[in-house]
Amino acid sequence: MADSRNPLNERTRLNIPDSSQTQTFSIHEDRDTEIRSVLSSVYNALRERGYNPIDQMVGYLLTEDPTYITNYKNARALIRRVDRDEVLRVLLAEYLRI
Repeated sequence: MADSRNPLNERTRLNIPDSSQTQTFSIHEDRDTEIRSVLSSVYNALRERGYNPIDQMVGYLLTEDPTYITNYKNARALIRRVDRDEVLRVLLAEYLRI
């Protein structure tokens, strides 16, 4: 005897995504979140060490000279994990709220 259950209801019950619908994926959202986290960590490390975090981070972004960033709390290694162009893209998008 054939199974009379509706296959769509069975897919829903089993929590299987409907493969007929287009799924979206954005690598930028994950990367943006990572960049925000890095910037926040670097900012906090600079502040804790008594530096003006904004001035130091601007100096780094303009020159890409890592000595603008303290080694404290691994901040220098963190900031070097992200590309300057990516940081500027995230900053500009956040500033313009787009």
